[in-house]
Amino acid sequence: MLQEIQKDAASRMDKSVASLENDLSKIRTGRAHTSLLDHVEVEYYGAMVPLSQAANVSVADYRTLIIQIWEKDMVKVIEKALINSDLGLTPNTAGQNIHINLPPLTEERRKEMVKIVRHEGEQGKVAVRNIRRDANQHIKQLVADKEISEDDERRAEADIQKLTDQHIDKIDALLDEKEQELMEV
Repeated sequence: MLQEIQKDAASRMDKSVASLENDLSKIRTGRAHTSLLDHVEVEYYGAMVPLSQAANVSVADYRTLIIQIWEKDMVKVIEKALINSDLGLTPNTAGQNIHINLPPLTEERRKEMVKIVRHEGEQGKVAVRNIRRDANQHIKQLVADKEISEDDERRAEADIQKLTDQHIDKIDALLDEKEQELMEV
């Protein structure tokens, strides 16, 4: 019973860290990266699909992304999707290719991005702590129902705390890495 609670907590904490990692990958640094366009969707034969299913996205250099569109009819659709995305990017069309030049970030904008990253990180930590709270409540309920002893409760809570600390450390490492990436000129 306790192992199931710990496995569930670990799984949920892993998902929270993965979600944070995904959110951080969408935050634009001064460097071009294909993951920047991962959440852009385009209408492709009546269905909304990720851009990667309608075109090939690659990095030309550290400030330029190239989108090689597979079908000529999709050029305008993809261009429109990029303009309407929340990324603030300006596509330059050349035949069936779209070039996206990423402007360099100003020092002020970099600091704003670091604040956003820290906020996202804090949200991730709160999610992990909420999972710890839920697991501990479940353990306390087992004690109240006399299914486990108080010694088992203390050990289980200590294990849950270790899990929490490990995941908080992972989040801190992700945040440090992203902050360094943002502040790099």
